[in-house]
Amino acid sequence: MDRQEWNQNEWEMSGRRRGGTAKVFLVIAVILLCAVIGLSAYNYMAPDAFEQSAGQVTPPQAAPEPVREAPAYSPPPERRPAAAYDPGSFGTGVMSGDTVRNIVQQCGDSVVLITTEILPASQEYQYNNPFPFYFGPQQPREGLGSGFIFREDGYILTNNHVVEKADKITVHLAFDENPYEASVVGRAPELDLAVIKIEGEGFPYLYIGDSDEVYVGDWVVAIGNPYGLDHTVTVGVISAMGRPLTIEGNLYQDLLQTDAAINPGNSGGPMLNLRGEVIGINTAVNAGAQGIGFAIPSRTVLDVLDDLEAGVEKVKPRIGISMLPMSRDMIQYFKIEDMTSGVIIDSVVAGAPADKAGLRRGDVLLEVDGQKVTDTSQVQSVIARRRVGDIVKIIVLRDGTEVEFMVELEASPEVEPAMP
Repeated sequence: MDRQEWNQNEWEMSGRRRGGTAKVFLVIAVILLCAVIGLSAYNYMAPDAFEQSAGQVTPPQAAPEPVREAPAYSPPPERRPAAAYDPGSFGTGVMSGDTVRNIVQQCGDSVVLITTEILPASQEYQYNNPFPFYFGPQQPREGLGSGFIFREDGYILTNNHVVEKADKITVHLAFDENPYEASVVGRAPELDLAVIKIEGEGFPYLYIGDSDEVYVGDWVVAIGNPYGLDHTVTVGVISAMGRPLTIEGNLYQDLLQTDAAINPGNSGGPMLNLRGEVIGINTAVNAGAQGIGFAIPSRTVLDVLDDLEAGVEKVKPRIGISMLPMSRDMIQYFKIEDMTSGVIIDSVVAGAPADKAGLRRGDVLLEVDGQKVTDTSQVQSVIARRRVGDIVKIIVLRDGTEVEFMVELEASPEVEPAMP
């Protein structure tokens, strides 16, 4: 076979062809590598991969927050001055964005500002102002408080201490520039309740609900006139129930405690639930603490409201005993067997209803007016709800035997405000 002969020119051309092909492949490889790196960098740096702003990182593929449109406001049903509103018009009582607003619009006109004047007595005048020629006459003392209309013919509930000893009572309505002069109809000093009346018809009024259906943690709305700032609205919850509180020597039982702001001037105003029902009468603020207020339960109000409307001054009844909670020492001292809790009579006032009925020291109270006895405040509350002259059945444990007594209630003297 003949050997192929290569000349110099052909050899150089062949080498150039091979070198050119390699360069083409190298360029293509570099281009592909750059493309892969660039695509990876793009995917890593893309805006939807992550977003970092002020230290906040949104995970990849996070769904955007939907834009929420504000719900359309539906005004509350029109309130007719001549008729009470429907307590169920606010729905189920669950707090929503416009619940408080609806309550205020529906109930605010029924809340009133009460101002009082106490004219100086003649003896005080002579003592405090012995030289009227030089100093002029003594000025009357002024006070203010709150209240609410509970009947369309102008009957108003408030605290007794708001109108007590007042020579002139003026009621200011939110929807009327002209003030009304009011008169006292009935009072219950021991419960710090009073009913006053203004002349007229067709006033907007509130529905009094049942405080027995209230629980700790329930939302409440208070409307009143603290420091004369009329129709101030505060919101809070029921913090506790059944609180005893002594104010100026008077012992009040079963008060509702709330963290809704209650300040001087709120006294007598309504405490409302989320259905717009009155479940308490704002009556006191604890000056030694912040965010603690008290209200008289509506159940206490309803127990005496008929008497107050009829013009009867409600006098606190009593049976005339002092009590102690059951303790281990008491059990041993009075030699009571099989008793771990209850209330024991510590003393009986001579000549009082309990003494006349036959109760004596050392008797263990088991039942009062059909209710099982659990503590001393419960006994006081049961007696306070009855009227003077009522006969109450009391069952005690004496010498291991249950004994029944019928006790006729008498008026409680002012010197013993805390004794049932």
